Amino acid sequence: MKYSEIIKNEEVLAYIRKGNEKLGMLGYTDPSEVHTAIVAKHAAMILKQFGYPEHDIELAKIAGFMHDIGNAVNRSHHAEYGAILAVQILEKAGMSLEDRVEVMSVIGNHDESTGGAYDAISAALIIADKTDVRRNRVRNTDLASFDIHDRVNYAVTEAKLKLNTEKSVISLNLKIDENICTMYEYFDIFLGRMMMCRKAAEILGARFKLTANGSKVL
Repeated sequence: MKYSEIIKNEEVLAYIRKGNEKLGMLGYTDPSEVHTAIVAKHAAMILKQFGYPEHDIELAKIAGFMHDIGNAVNRSHHAEYGAILAVQILEKAGMSLEDRVEVMSVIGNHDESTGGAYDAISAALIIADKTDVRRNRVRNTDLASFDIHDRVNYAVTEAKLKLNTEKSVISLNLKIDENICTMYEYFDIFLGRMMMCRKAAEILGARFKLTANGSKVL
C-alpha cells in the first residue's frame, strides 16, 4: 500500500469529505483534503530532513492523509475513530499487519486531548498537524460572528514551518494580526498544541521553537 494509492482511495476520500462537511456545518476550521495533504507533506519533510528511512516517511504520509477521517463519525474522539477506520481500510488494501498497526496507533494519538508522540512517525504527524494554522481554514465569512477559534485562526496571516537539522531545531514562525486576536487569546487556544509539538520534537532529538511577530515565545 502506497501513499499514491491512499490519496485516490474512494473510502478514504469519502470519510474526509463527510468529516469536512459536518465540521463546516458546526463551524469548525476545515479538515479537508487540502489540510490532510499538507500534513502528509510536512510530516514526510520532517522525517526526511532528520534522516529517517523511506519506509517511515511513506507511513507518515499515509497516516497524515488519513489522520482526520474519524471526523466523519464525530469530532469528539475523532483520533480514535479514525484509527479504527484506518486499520480496516488498510487491511482491505493489503497493507502488512505491522505497518497498519503503526498507522493506526499514529492516527489514534494525534489529538492533544488524549494523545501524544511516542515514536518518530507519530511525532512528525503531530508537528505537521498542529502547525497547519492559516486564515483560509476558517469557513465562517461573517467576522462579526467569529468565536475565539475563528478569530485565532483568522488572525494568523502567515505561518512558516522551518527545520534546521544542524542545530536540531523545528520552528514555527507566525505573523498574527493583533487587531483581530490578542497574543493572550492565541496562546489560550493553542498553548496545549504547541506544548504537544515541543514534546514531539524531543522524540526527534530536536527543540521546538515558536515565534510570533518576530518574538520568541516558546
